[in-house]
Amino acid sequence: MSVDVDKPAQPPADAPPPQPEPIKAIPVRHYGRWVAAIVVVGLIALLFRAFASGNVNWGAIPQYMFNADILKGLRNTLLITVLSMIIGVVGGVILAVMRQSKNPVTSSVAWFYVWFFRGTPVYVQLFLWFNLGLVFQYIDIMPIYKDEWSDFMTPFLCALLGLGLNEAAYMAEICRAGLNAVDEGQTEAAHALGMSHAKTLRRIIVPQAMRVIVPPTGNEVINMLKTSSLVIAVQYYDLLQAAQNVGRDSGVVVEMLILAAAWYLIATTVLSIGQYYLERYYARGSSRQLPPTPLQRAKARLFGGFHRAGGAA
Repeated sequence: MSVDVDKPAQPPADAPPPQPEPIKAIPVRHYGRWVAAIVVVGLIALLFRAFASGNVNWGAIPQYMFNADILKGLRNTLLITVLSMIIGVVGGVILAVMRQSKNPVTSSVAWFYVWFFRGTPVYVQLFLWFNLGLVFQYIDIMPIYKDEWSDFMTPFLCALLGLGLNEAAYMAEICRAGLNAVDEGQTEAAHALGMSHAKTLRRIIVPQAMRVIVPPTGNEVINMLKTSSLVIAVQYYDLLQAAQNVGRDSGVVVEMLILAAAWYLIATTVLSIGQYYLERYYARGSSRQLPPTPLQRAKARLFGGFHRAGGAA
């Protein structure tokens, strides 16, 4: 006795294979993120509420934003920052080369310089330069210059030496790290081609080391801009000194400190943008294609949206 069994129909040989059903991905709910966001927003709201309820004359900030004394202090702050960084970078490069020298005297002097200036606070160094007139009555460089110490060591020169010489110690370590990051084979190949040591440094080693040197140097510039506020201790007229003077004369002390903080933020933002493009410039040889800049990304999103809208229309 035979029993008929229903068999599934076989698909034709030329039929495409069956497609799998789409996977329904269920996202994981992160409740902690919502809780953290609510807490942060609440704290920010409390901070704004505290300042809004405080006796702060917010109208004085835009009123004195471009005050002549404030702008003079800002100009002096930028000037001392730039000049101190020039001294720091030049001195740092020289010290880094001296540290790598095979001459024990040269390397020892460079090591001692870095050890001393990194080991003492810059505030102490500023006061030291400012009070050297108590032990030296004159500065006498025999065939070149002679004058009383009080006339020679002005507040500007005191601030410049205190900040610049201290920065040279930090830049020496940054430059030394950048030079050590370049493979020794580069130096050996350059010497095999007959290049001198100075030429090898200038054309081979330093351009490659800049990719390592530039990012921390940019941080040092921003740090120098903020550290320059310490020169108020040696009576140099900077942004902080100007803000305190204007605040004391006009009776808006806290408002002028907020204004000084705003100018520092503006200056550090500009310096950060310059650091970004400088890093991008020296990164050209390390990657085949550089990532787009924020401006390029914004243009791509803007014009890409227009193109999609035009295609949909």
